[in-house]
Amino acid sequence: MADSSFDIVSKVERQEVDNALNQTVKEISQRYDFKGTDASIAWSGEKILMQANGEERVKAILDIFQTKLIKRGISLKSLDAGEPQLSGKEYKIFASIEEGISQDNAKKVAKAIRDEGPKGVKAQVQGDELRVSSKSRDDLQAVQTLLKGKDFDFAIQFVNYR
Repeated sequence: MADSSFDIVSKVERQEVDNALNQTVKEISQRYDFKGTDASIAWSGEKILMQANGEERVKAILDIFQTKLIKRGISLKSLDAGEPQLSGKEYKIFASIEEGISQDNAKKVAKAIRDEGPKGVKAQVQGDELRVSSKSRDDLQAVQTLLKGKDFDFAIQFVNYR
């Protein structure tokens, strides 16, 4: 019998991020506390740019955006938002969406699987993802349960379950 396996990845659906951003734009345009403030959120290349005429307002935009991401099922661990910066008369926050598992993070996950997971489960780093394989599907499900219980500082998803 061949080994069963699954991949651990850290991917974000760009369309869902786009939808959350569009919902945030709509809410900003309708909210009374943002009337006449030139508050905005938009893509700026690969980053998301939030700007407003006050530090509290730009933080409020970030808060609205985070709420919309959560409602769309996107982990906030994949959002890397900077601190508000004063630029002229406006405050700006640049945020980026982190994807892929770095080598260091993949090693952390592999070590957790080796140390606490069932015996006979192998984890191999393949680029920006991690392949976990075992002869027993029950062991693979135990590994998924174990990793869901861990609090890594990056988002993980399980794909290609075979």
